[in-house]
Amino acid sequence: MTSKAKKLEKITFEEMLEMASLGSKILQIRSVEFAGKYGVPLRVLSSFDENNDGSFDQEFQDNVGTLITIDEGDNMEQAIISGIAFNRDEAKIVVRGVPDHPGIASAILSPIGRANIEIDMIVQNLSTNGTTDFTFTVNRTDMDKTMKVLENEVKDEIGAKEILANDEVVKVSLVGVGMRSHAGVASLMFQTLAENNINIQMISTSEIKVSVLIQEQYLEKAVKSLHTAFGLDREDGESKIAGL
Repeated sequence: MTSKAKKLEKITFEEMLEMASLGSKILQIRSVEFAGKYGVPLRVLSSFDENNDGSFDQEFQDNVGTLITIDEGDNMEQAIISGIAFNRDEAKIVVRGVPDHPGIASAILSPIGRANIEIDMIVQNLSTNGTTDFTFTVNRTDMDKTMKVLENEVKDEIGAKEILANDEVVKVSLVGVGMRSHAGVASLMFQTLAENNINIQMISTSEIKVSVLIQEQYLEKAVKSLHTAFGLDREDGESKIAGL
């Protein structure tokens, strides 16, 4: 995605779990969970530097991969953002014109849950004339199944006007334990995307993560611009966040 990406020296289990669940394909999520639960540090090494005779050259030995650990340490707190992850396996579902009253979210999402479909991001718009739009994302492979459930079990039951689906979207996420102690991460992300004329369709956050849903065609542009804005392509790691 970007030729300026750098190897991380160290990352926490918490950050690695977030990145793995958000689309990074480096480690299997369950392995990170077990290692974190029992406090076993992991080191991720390259599988492409081995010599033909099975040995490793000096350059490889000096480049010892990425350590995944519980301890954030002083160096970890200096890194506001540890990485950017993206997930193409997203589809956006919009249930338009639903009555805005208590229980509407349950009426929409419960049948989907019974169909064993996992829901990711959720947004309910402000009410207008007593109705609202309810938007959420599912795995792209579950989009057709989700639409069938909504059409057959939900639409007429709740009096929704229409149901729309879009599978040309991706989720882009910033991950870093430094968010806990530094303000301005989300605002810089939104500013960077706006400067590149990339529209944000949905937003979700956690203590160490900010995710946005955008059109798939802007994925590469978004990732490259965010790498630059947060200093992930700089040797000194300097970001554009004021005062940092």
